Amino acid sequence: MAELVGDGAGMPRVVTILSSLLQRATDRNDAERLVSGGATWRVSAFHGLTKPSISLRAYLERIFKYAGCSTSCYVVAYIYLDRFAQRHPSIPFDSLNVHRFLITSVLLAVKFLDDLYYNNAYFAKVGGISLMEMNFLEVDLLFGLGFNLNVTPFTFTTYCSILQREMYLESPPVLPKFHCFLSEEESSSCQQKQLIV
Repeated sequence: MAELVGDGAGMPRVVTILSSLLQRATDRNDAERLVSGGATWRVSAFHGLTKPSISLRAYLERIFKYAGCSTSCYVVAYIYLDRFAQRHPSIPFDSLNVHRFLITSVLLAVKFLDDLYYNNAYFAKVGGISLMEMNFLEVDLLFGLGFNLNVTPFTFTTYCSILQREMYLESPPVLPKFHCFLSEEESSSCQQKQLIV
């Protein structure tokens, strides 16, 4: 989990990776909807009429900036989104619903994990929706999850590993450069230099 938190100077890595992961899924589902015409997809309370003008990454960064929740909440929000997707495959995340799913899943995660958190009216302002809509989406997601909000330590660790793997796929770790990738003749001089130092 430490690798997902980041260096403390900016955005936690979990926020960046989660936005990237959701953006890829959203792009894939948008393309599929265009090809299939969305005939097998159900419309839910989370669907908007138009695609929001704010990018998914900017939206998640906004939530991070103003929600004041722990970084663990973003992992748990991801777990809730995955659980919903597994229970309701006919409602895939797309550009018309992913923002509402995101703010609502973070709201549920904050309420479940953190001792101190902002109320629904505040989250509605952060998410750019009305309080009435925020309350309705919260109840809808709770029922959509079957009220299954508990996350075991094993499940949490598993999803942290998934996010870490995504992090390495996005930006592979830079291997240290050694000065001693030399021929056999040069390697003896390199070993001598190491002994001198």
